[in-house]
Amino acid sequence: MSTNEFDERTLRERIAENPKPALLWLLGALVLVALEFGRAAAGFLRVAGATRYGIETTATLPSQVQASLAESAGSVVGWVGFLVTALLLLALVAIVVKWLFVPISLVDRLGIEASTGVEDVLERALVTVLLGVLVALVVATPLGGVVDAVIARLAAGLEAASDLPTLTSRQTIPNEGYRAVDGGWEGTAFGLSPAWAWALRVAVIYAYAFVWLGWLWKGYEIFREHYREADWTPRDDSINRLRNHYWGVFGLLVVFMFVVMALWAQPLSPYTAEANIYSPYEHEFTHLDGDDYQTLTHGEANIMTRSQGGDSNVGMLSYDQYDRYHPFGTNQDGKDLFTFVAYGARVSLVIGVLATALMAFAATALALITAYYKGLVDLVTVVTADSVISLPRFLLVLLLSVVFKEANHPIATIYDGGILLALIFAATGWPLLWRAVRGPALQIAGQEWVDAARSYGQSPVATMQKHMSPYIAGYMLVYASLSLGGVIIGVAALSFLGLGVEAPTPEWGRAVYEGRSYVSTASWHISTLPGILVVLVVTGFNALGDGIRDAIDPESEGGSEAAGGAAATGGGG
Repeated sequence: MSTNEFDERTLRERIAENPKPALLWLLGALVLVALEFGRAAAGFLRVAGATRYGIETTATLPSQVQASLAESAGSVVGWVGFLVTALLLLALVAIVVKWLFVPISLVDRLGIEASTGVEDVLERALVTVLLGVLVALVVATPLGGVVDAVIARLAAGLEAASDLPTLTSRQTIPNEGYRAVDGGWEGTAFGLSPAWAWALRVAVIYAYAFVWLGWLWKGYEIFREHYREADWTPRDDSINRLRNHYWGVFGLLVVFMFVVMALWAQPLSPYTAEANIYSPYEHEFTHLDGDDYQTLTHGEANIMTRSQGGDSNVGMLSYDQYDRYHPFGTNQDGKDLFTFVAYGARVSLVIGVLATALMAFAATALALITAYYKGLVDLVTVVTADSVISLPRFLLVLLLSVVFKEANHPIATIYDGGILLALIFAATGWPLLWRAVRGPALQIAGQEWVDAARSYGQSPVATMQKHMSPYIAGYMLVYASLSLGGVIIGVAALSFLGLGVEAPTPEWGRAVYEGRSYVSTASWHISTLPGILVVLVVTGFNALGDGIRDAIDPESEGGSEAAGGAAATGGGG
C-alpha cells in the first residue's frame, strides 16, 4: 500500500487499517523470541539487577555527603548538604523522567501562566516534586513493602522463565562430554565429538542472530512499503549508499559478529566462565583414563594443560590430555583461551558502549545548548573543552585510573574497575565529540525554522529536541561509532599496562600482556589471537563509521578533520 506526503494519519491508524503485514511480522518476531525466551529473561534479570545496584548506590550519595560534611563542619551543614544533594539527584532524574515518560505539559494542565523559559523550569520542578513525593511514600509508608513484594514476584517469575531451555543453550547442544570405552563420545549432542558439537552450537547461534538481523530488515521494508507517510525519504538514499559501501558493510559485519560474541558469550564458550575462569576447583568433569572413568576438577586439570612454550603447549583447534577441546588453545594457566576471549568481548562491549553513550549524551546536550544560546554559555564550554583537549588524553586517563584505584574509591571496585574506566573515558572524551558536532549544530540553529519556532513561543527545550537534535543525530552516530573503537583499544592498552580491568574479570588487553613472554614460542597464540581480535574489532568500528558518514554525506570525501580527530584520539591519543 502506498501512501503520500499529505497523509496525516498516525502510524497506529495506518496499522489499524491494514494490520496483516504488521501482524505477520510480529508473529515471526514472537517465534524468534520464544526460541530464546529463557535467555531473554535471564538477560533482563541481569540488567534489572545492575539497574537496582546503580539506584541503591546513587541513593547513598546524600548520606555520604552528609557524613563527610558533618564530620568537618557540623551536623547542620551536614543536613544542608544532604538536602542539596538529594534535590540535585531528584532534579537530574526528573529531566530523564520528563523526557521519557511525561509527554504532556503539567504546567498547561494546571493552567499556570508563565513565560517560555520559566515554563520549562516550572515543568521540571513539578516533576521533581512529584518524584520527591513518590520517594517519600516508598521510603516512609507501607507502599515501599508493596513495591518490594511486586518486584520480588516479578523476579521470581523471571528466574523461573530463565531456566527454560533455549535453542542455543549448552543444554540443548552440549559439547562437554567424554570419550567412551568403545571410542565414541558420551554426553555430547548427537554423540558428536566435543569439537563438532561446539562448532554446531556456534553455527546455530550465529544463524539465529543473522535470522534476527534479516527479520529486522524485513520489518523496515514492511514499514516503508505499507505504513510510512512518504513513498521516499532521504534516509532511503542513505541506506542504499551504505548497502553499496563495501568497506562499511565489512565494518557492519565485524561489529555484528563482535556484538553477538559478547551477548552469547556463555553458550559460545566451550566451557562456562565459572568452570574455566572464576572457580575452576569447584567444577568437576569426567574423562577416560585407560579403561576407567576418572573425575577431576578443571582447576586440577588446568595445571597439566598450561601453554608455556616448548613441550608444554595446547595449541589452536586441539584437545588436551583430558579430552577437553580448546578452539584457541589454552593460556599460561591452562584455562581455555576462547572462553576467556568470549567473556572478554562482553567486558569490552559494556565499557565501550557505556563510555560512548555517556560522552555522546553530554556532547549532544552541550552542542544543542551552546548552539541555541551562544554567547557566554558557548564561550565557557569552548574554554572547558579546549582545556581538556589540550591534555594528552591517554596520560590523563592513566593518571585518573591510578588515583582512583590507589584511593580505593568504591567506584573502582565495580566490575573490577570496568565502570571506573568507562566513566573516565566519558569524562575525557566528550570535548572531542562536542567539537565534532558543534559546527553542524550552529548551522542548524541559524536556520529559518528554528527562528520560526522561537517566534511562535516554543520552549527552548522543545525547539532543541524537535527541530535541532534530529539533524545532528546522524553526525553523532558517525563520531560515536568511531570513538567506541577507540575506547575498546584504550581499555585494552590500560589492561596491558596492568592499570585496566583487574583479574579475574577477563579482558583482551590483559590476555595480550600475560602471553607476551611466549610470542616466540609454540604458545604464541596466547597473546597473538586476542591482539588480532582487538585490531579487527577497532577496524570494524572505524569502517562502519566511515560507511555511515559516506552514506549520510556522500560529498564528505573522507570526512571532516573533526571526524578524523575523534577517531584518532578516541582511545586516548
